[in-house]
Amino acid sequence: MIDQQLQSAREHEVTDTVVASFGGAGDARFKEVMTSLVRHLHGFAREVRLTTAEWDAAIAFLTRAGHITDDHRQEFILLSDVLGLSMLTVAINAPADGDASESTVFGPFFVEDAPEVQVGADISGGLTGLPCWIHGTVTATDGTPIPDARIEVWAADDAGFYDVQYDDGKLRGRAHFASAADGRWDFWTVQPAAYPIPHDGPVGDLLTAAGRGPMRPAHVHFMVSAPGYRTLITHIFVKGDEWLDDDAVFGVKDSLIVPFVEHGAGTAPDGRQLDGSWSEAEFSIVLAPAGGQS
Repeated sequence: MIDQQLQSAREHEVTDTVVASFGGAGDARFKEVMTSLVRHLHGFAREVRLTTAEWDAAIAFLTRAGHITDDHRQEFILLSDVLGLSMLTVAINAPADGDASESTVFGPFFVEDAPEVQVGADISGGLTGLPCWIHGTVTATDGTPIPDARIEVWAADDAGFYDVQYDDGKLRGRAHFASAADGRWDFWTVQPAAYPIPHDGPVGDLLTAAGRGPMRPAHVHFMVSAPGYRTLITHIFVKGDEWLDDDAVFGVKDSLIVPFVEHGAGTAPDGRQLDGSWSEAEFSIVLAPAGGQS
């Protein structure tokens, strides 16, 4: 018969020994994070009575995630996203500020060397889809315009693919530019479509096992930064998209759902002549001050 008291003592001894092994860490934050990780990880294993076969499967899962990750696909970010850890990290690191734009997940398709363009540029670069004019302002929470804010944007095409998912190596549908002196900005792209996150790897297998789908509602990514303000990482979502209530990565927030209004052929407000239909979306970006003080 198993001596439950002895069994528990042996299990906790392992945890205590590992926690103690970090006692000499020179960095206090490293020590705090790692000892907490050990306690919670060991606690999880004890709670579910983790079997050797399950441990083996977990190691194989993480190994597969590593093998499928490359410069254009980050399976570990996908894993973090579908487990809600990404959104929890966003919530922790972008404190609630009712006057500022809300943050959401970063996503796995950001590229560091996106082209620099001027406000008003067409960044579609040959992506297929309905021409889409997106415009707005960048302001502080008190309404003061913020000039020269760095605005990074990237989005999928009407097939739901990002440029990096094509084989030609061309960057399109993404760029960065600076807001004007009055905080205004605008650019042309194509209206994005809803799409499934990559689900041909271990994260897809996890979703299948959970009975969950891989879809993300149509959206455009933004990362906005300016000296003295918290960097904003967010999306705008296309109002009316069928997947708004079933986002695989839990990223939708009501304040980020924006009408994409379709127009007929004619002259756009920026003077561009269009022979066919096009759409328009407006997004007022409000940055919180650095340090979180409103």
